[in-house]
Formats: sequence, structure tokens, C-alpha cells
Amino acid sequence: MNSATHHEPPLNPDQAQMLAERCAEAMYARDPASQALGMRIVKIAPGFAALTMAVRADMLNGHATCHGGFIFSLADSAFAFACNSHNLVTVAAGCTIEFLAPAREGDVLTATGHERALAGRSGVYDIDVTNQHGATIAFFRGKSARIKGHVIETGHAE
Repeated sequence: MNSATHHEPPLNPDQAQMLAERCAEAMYARDPASQALGMRIVKIAPGFAALTMAVRADMLNGHATCHGGFIFSLADSAFAFACNSHNLVTVAAGCTIEFLAPAREGDVLTATGHERALAGRSGVYDIDVTNQHGATIAFFRGKSARIKGHVIETGHAE
């Protein structure tokens, strides 16, 4: 087998979890947008991410509710961390969001994203955004496209 077709053996669950955590840590460190919005990663696993964000006064729109763009950004970040958890650089190919209820100043939103399908270079991820009371604020679906590269260097043959 030549190096162009060489593939690493599958990771065991503990290795996959450790890799997902290392990828999330590296991505967050170089993600000033998520940091500036006060997002925090609360859970990461292969194909899964949960992030929180407190709704601040500067995130409110003219109706005194959280601007949809901030809710979208939280869901989009959860999508990004979930789909890059396998250490393969992955970007959004498209996404949609359905807003179901308003979020208000002081609410703590949680975006919980999980992999629904992964085939070849394409994936589908669903993200639920809820508030601190468990009320659903929005549903987001992201379609991912894997591009070249790795999120972090692992020291293995690529």
C-alpha cells in the first residue's frame, strides 16, 4: 500500500473522544468570533458539541429580544465544533434555521448539535437551541463539506 492510499486504523472510543476534545480546544483558541460572543463549549464528543451563550444587552434587537443573527451564530458554532470533531477540516455547505421562540436579555442559550449523517465528504448536523428553562428557541440544520487538511496535527502518517 502506498502512502497516498494509507489510512490510519479506526480509533477506539476513548481515542476518538480525546481527539474530539483536542480539536475543539484548538479550534476555540483560534475562534475570536465565538469567544467575543461569550460562547463556551460545555460538551464535545465525536460528531457532537454543546455550546452556551448568555444573551447580553448588546445582542438585543428593536423588539428587546435576542437578534436572530446571534442565535444563528451560536447554532453555527455548535455545528462547526461537531463537524470538525473528527479532525478533518470541515466547512458549512449550507444551513437553515427555524426560530420558534424569542430569547431575552439574561437568558443562557445552549446549542446542542449532533451528527445525523456522514457519508464521504458530506454530512448533516442538527442543532437544537434551548434556553435555561429547556424551552426550544430554534432548530438549525447544517450541511457540511469536508475539505483538505486536519484541525490538529496528530503525529500520525497522513
